[in-house]
Amino acid sequence: MTTYSREELETAFQDYQDEVDRIAGSGDWSRFADLFTEDATYVEHAYGNFNGREEIRAWITRTMTAFPGSEMPHFPITWYLVDEERGRIVCDVYNELHDPGDGQPHGASNITILTYAGDGLWSCEEDIYNPATFLRAAKKWCRAARAHGRMTPEGEAWMEMFGD
Repeated sequence: MTTYSREELETAFQDYQDEVDRIAGSGDWSRFADLFTEDATYVEHAYGNFNGREEIRAWITRTMTAFPGSEMPHFPITWYLVDEERGRIVCDVYNELHDPGDGQPHGASNITILTYAGDGLWSCEEDIYNPATFLRAAKKWCRAARAHGRMTPEGEAWMEMFGD
């Protein structure tokens, strides 16, 4: 097993966060896959496993350009741990939704495990979360957006399928 210094892991993780922030700001989610090795694995417990950069690219683009992903402009890290021995970062990611007009935070957290491959690339990402928590957060956002005249057509269509 190759080991990486804490400094290299921290730098790569900061670069990852900075690039995700730029991607979310631009909406060009296809670039997200470029953070990974060609043969990377993405483990997403609700959507399944994606093998290779191009499967990751297709999935992330489809997911983050549709509601509710399309309403998530920021993914702040609330805490993280560095596992030098395994070359991993374990972190809590807050999936923040746009302000629907009530000034309150809307979103949900997940635990992410990133496995570093060197040269600034990751060989694996695993996201662990409760889909029901995300469902409740999206519904709460929709109700607030409706109340403040900020509901999107995509949100309305989503609520027709998943709303209460």
